[in-house]
Amino acid sequence: MIQLIDLRDLQPNRVDLTELIPRSQNDPSQVTDVAQGLIDAVRERGEAALLDQAERLDGVRPAQIRIHADEINRAVRDLDPAVRDAIEEAIRRVTIASQAQLPAPVVTTLGDGAQVIQRWQPVKRVGLYVPGGKAVYPSSVVMNVVPAQVAGVSSIALASPAQKHFDGSVHPTILAAAGLLGVDEVYAMGGAGAVGAFAYGVPSIGLDPVHVITGPGNQYVTAAKRLVRGVAGIDSEAGPTEILVIADATANARLIAADLVSQAEHDELAAAVLVTDSPELAERVRVELVSVAASTHHTARVAEALAGQQSAIVLVADLAAAAAFSNAYGPEHLEIQTEEPGAVLDLIDSAGAIFLGENSPVSLGDYLAGSNHVLPTGGQSRFSSGLGAYTFLRPQQVINYDRAALQAVEARIVALSSAEDLPAHGDAVTARFTQQ
Repeated sequence: MIQLIDLRDLQPNRVDLTELIPRSQNDPSQVTDVAQGLIDAVRERGEAALLDQAERLDGVRPAQIRIHADEINRAVRDLDPAVRDAIEEAIRRVTIASQAQLPAPVVTTLGDGAQVIQRWQPVKRVGLYVPGGKAVYPSSVVMNVVPAQVAGVSSIALASPAQKHFDGSVHPTILAAAGLLGVDEVYAMGGAGAVGAFAYGVPSIGLDPVHVITGPGNQYVTAAKRLVRGVAGIDSEAGPTEILVIADATANARLIAADLVSQAEHDELAAAVLVTDSPELAERVRVELVSVAASTHHTARVAEALAGQQSAIVLVADLAAAAAFSNAYGPEHLEIQTEEPGAVLDLIDSAGAIFLGENSPVSLGDYLAGSNHVLPTGGQSRFSSGLGAYTFLRPQQVINYDRAALQAVEARIVALSSAEDLPAHGDAVTARFTQQ
């Protein structure tokens, strides 16, 4: 069901590890031309293109792209009370955790009358994408909207694909989550076309361009986000999900198997990886995977994900080698199930979110940990972070010098501007002290 990679006799460096890491061939660059065509169609034909794309790609032609506020209110009213309670608790927890991410303004004094002020300003308008393919993700509504609201974003638009079973509207649970958060600008549009609509706007439906686009999606969504970057900001690229578990002989094989399967049920391209220094644990997990995968609801999907080239059980010499492998991989989700998880954590430098101990499964982070589940995939955690309030903030430096403070650095500015052969820079300072 799942491949075994034995690295115990190797001492690969980080460059070597990148060649040994199990990855799918799901490369967004392979669908760039298709994504560009969908974006161009939306730019040229607006609402008509979005309707055509929904009919062709989602199997249904919506009555309208923008969802009426009455439909959102009805979805809130009809929401299952248990689901509403869970969503509201997720909102509460993610709000608290997101508020902790807000940086305070800082004033740096470099001398009398010489100040540099660091302030953080939210972007004005954002477009948040919520997938709608193989599953329904009200949790992704929470994860996208809450940090934007905490950051102070004043205009929020949300998109999710049209649903065949709901006459081309957005799934009512998605609508209800948006309604609970006070978001009333919701569009039934998906994929690369939705990203293009956010970036360039669609005047006929009242969709103004946004400044930042966030949210997970398939390779077409990811490719589209790459293509519009520069027109709008984006978060990290969040594609098919990944879980990497570092475990030693003390770990519970049944729980590891359950956690691997929990992420494999997302998508056939999901990556499930165990890295361990215990051959005995590796074998126990392999056996448990067969049992757990056979008994789960999405058996076929899970089996395909686990059998894919992106999933593996990796044997390493020790936990230091396990950490090195994980750092080279840069997983979206990293679980550490070892006798001393804190010691392994000290060796980790790249991961989207890290879950310590057997009582902190990825499923907790998906819903109610308070952390954000929109995380970088495909190794991008090596240079990107998960979604947070900071995603929607721009640091700005405010320079405030008085006359004396400027005069104190005049000679040095003139010296540097002359050295760079930009004498007018120095002249602009000197002019302030020259008698008229």
